[in-house]
Formats: sequence, structure tokens, C-alpha cells
Amino acid sequence: MSEIEPEGNSGGAMGNAHEFSVTELSFALKRTVEDNFGYVRVKGELGRVSRPASGHLYLDLKDDKSVLNGVIWKGNASKLRVKPEQGLEVVCTGKLTTFPGQSRYQIIIDQMELAGVGALMALLEQRKKMLAAEGLFAPEKKRPLPFLPEVIGVVTSPSGAVIRDILHRLSDRFPRHVLVWPVRVQGEQSADEVAAAIEGFNRLPVGGSVPRPDLLIVARGGGSLEDLWSFNEEKVVRAAAGSQIPLISAVGHETDTTLIDYAADRRAPTPTAAAEMAVPVRTDLVARVLDAERRLIRAETRKLTELSSRLEGLGRGLPRLEDLIALPGQRLDHASEKLGLALGASVRAKQSGLDRVAGRLSPRPLISAIQQGRRRASELGERAVRAEKRQLSDRGARLAQAGRLLESYSYHGVLDRGFALVRDEKGRPVRQSAAVKSGDSLMIEFANRDYLPVAAVKEGGKAPSVSTKATEAKPSPKPKKTDQGQLF
Repeated sequence: MSEIEPEGNSGGAMGNAHEFSVTELSFALKRTVEDNFGYVRVKGELGRVSRPASGHLYLDLKDDKSVLNGVIWKGNASKLRVKPEQGLEVVCTGKLTTFPGQSRYQIIIDQMELAGVGALMALLEQRKKMLAAEGLFAPEKKRPLPFLPEVIGVVTSPSGAVIRDILHRLSDRFPRHVLVWPVRVQGEQSADEVAAAIEGFNRLPVGGSVPRPDLLIVARGGGSLEDLWSFNEEKVVRAAAGSQIPLISAVGHETDTTLIDYAADRRAPTPTAAAEMAVPVRTDLVARVLDAERRLIRAETRKLTELSSRLEGLGRGLPRLEDLIALPGQRLDHASEKLGLALGASVRAKQSGLDRVAGRLSPRPLISAIQQGRRRASELGERAVRAEKRQLSDRGARLAQAGRLLESYSYHGVLDRGFALVRDEKGRPVRQSAAVKSGDSLMIEFANRDYLPVAAVKEGGKAPSVSTKATEAKPSPKPKKTDQGQLF
């Protein structure tokens, strides 16, 4: 690579300098930086942290005077022990290089670790205040633990000593059905898996094929602040606070405190202590039940003894049974004797009265009364026959008189005096000429019950040819001829 002459050389020297293209110069600088600065360790505070869909991480390392761009490729991002967040003070190990496309240099980070506990504690305190302000740690949100859960869900690593300690302690105290949701308790993916496990247990339906736990235990063994950092993540804290199932946090040892401890319904100093909180000691319960049974039996025995003594004392104050029934028995005997005498006297009195009534009864008066009744009935029957005949005669005379009166009102008498009755084709009497039109068929009735069909002729109209010959035809049905005429 040719050297670039500095300013101040002669004009001839500048004229002999090699000309670079932009790309050639950019890659020359890239090789120079990579050759002179291989793997380096850089300490700084994380500024901007970007996570695009590609899975790579882009960030800024800064101090009070300068900023260095950094890149973490997708393969290394999932292996980081520390999750990059703005404000963390970290030490990054990687390769320094340039990005010719934008004429800037950057560090390709392979490893990242915290620069000190103080920065991490400051971030933890800031996050704690934020979540507490939202009410996630409020005491009134804590739910009581079930006394004896049927199913216990455990969120922990399936290969560690934690799950063995929990199962061993549950077996010693009170064996229960345990469901284990395996998760990673450390690393980049740990927080996502723990939060998903808590939410997954809460989504199990009641009465489903997989039993829904009555209690959850989130457990992990001890470690450094960095090792336990997954349980300080916001998503884990929110999942624990939003759990509908009571939750015990058993993360780390007794001196270790994480944010999930504040969001849980109960904090256990160790995973073993969490198992002790979850269930009572079965032998203690059996002993308490047996003791309560013995105390109940003693109390019942003592109560029965006291009541028996009181009953005996009250019984001694009562009179004897013989004394109680002696006087009523005597009254009963006296009443029985009087009852027998009274029944005999009553029978004799009734018999005497019956004899007196029988003496007054004889056959002759009874026969005489029957004969007199028969004569009376015969007389009444004859009178009834005479009254009926007289009534019928009177009614017949009245009926004949009404018939003669009705005949006098009949229109047949009018016809006998030379008049005729005009009817229309429906047999109705025609009273006015206005009700008839020329050509209407009419029927004229005469005194001898003859009927003559004619056609109506209005004044000024021409009479149609209708036979005027009298006929014996009558409207149907023909009225029955009787001695009594009709008014219409």
C-alpha cells in the first residue's frame, strides 16, 4: 500500500501520489483497523439498543465523550448472559472493524458482561419503582394459599436439584400431584420461557385432560445477580402479578431478592421452604385429628355423665308412679260402678215408655183411617175429571171464536167481493205500479183460487204477447188450502 504524502510537500511530490477510489480507500482503512486492533475489550454504557426482525442487535457503547457503534450477530445474541438494555454499564469483547457503506467503524461483539453490580442494581431499583407505581406489588392483591392443593404446578429446570428437593419435601410432608413445566432459569430465553409457563398454567381449563393446578411454585437455586436476572425481567413480573392461580416465588437463597418475589402471593427463602409452604405435614394433621377425636369423645362422655346425674336428681324429686295413678284408678272404679247402674235404669225406663205406646196402638182405627183416605181420593178424582172437561170446553169455544175473527180478516173475503191479488214472479204482493217495469212477469189470483200469469205494461209501452188464458198452475210451493184465509 502506497503511503499518502502529508500536506506541505512540494507540488511535484503531490503530483506523483497514488490515486485511490473511494472503495479502495475504505477497504484499505478496514484492513488497517482489523490488523492493528484484533480482539479488544471495551467498557462503556449502553445507549441505543435496536432489535430488528433479522435477529441481529445494533447498539451504541458510549462514555462521557465518545460513542462506538456495536453489532451482535443473531447467533451470538441468543447466547449472551446479559440482556442488553439501555443504561447498563457493560464490558464487550469483540473484533473492531469498519462499515465501508457509511464510513464508520464499529465493534462486532462476541461476549458481553456487566461492568459492575452498581449499574445493575440501579436498573433494578428503577424497574422496581416503576412496577410498584403500577400497583403490581400491592398487598391487597395477594391471594391466600390453598390449605391442601390437589395439584401443584412447578416452573423450574427439570434437570436441576431444585425439582428434586421440591418433590422430596412434598413426598415427606403430604404427597400431591405435581406438574412440572420445564424452563431455562438462566440466559437470554429464560425470561420468555418462565413468563410463558406461568401464563400456560393459567390457561389450562378446569376439568380438562391436563388438571389445572391449585398452586404454582416458581423456583430456582442460588446464584449471582446476573444469574438471577431473568426473574427481574418485566414480562416475568407481570405474568406473576396477573396469575389467577396463587403463586409462591422460590428464587435463589434467603438473601437473594428478585422482583418476582414482590409480585408473588408468597415468597419462600428456598425451594424446599416453598414445598413446606405448599402443603401441611400429613402426620401432624393425622395427629391433630386423632387428638381432636379423643378430646371430642372425652367431652361427650363428660357431658353424658353430667346429664345423667342431673336426670337422676330430677327423678328423685318426682312422686312414685303408684301414688300418681292410685287416685285416678279409684275414681275410674267408682265411675264404672255408677255406669252399670245407670244403664240398667235407662233400659227399664225406655221399656216402660214403649209399653205405653204399644197399648195405645190397635188395628181398627188404622183400617178406618185407610178407608176414609180411599174415599177422599175417589171424590177428588171425580172432581178433577169434571174440571178438566169444563176447561177443555171453554178453551174450544174461545178457539172457535178466534178462528171466525181471523177468517173475517182474511183477504179471501175481499177476493170474493170481485177483487184480485197481483203478485210478482217471486210471489210477493204488488202494492204500487212504481214497483213494476214493462215486461215483468206477474201472477193474478182470483177468488176461486185460480192464477193467471200476465206481463206488465206501462203506459205508453207495447204489451208483449203473453197468453191471457186462465190456468190452474200455482206458484210452487202451492199454499195449502184451508178453511181459514191469509191476510197476505
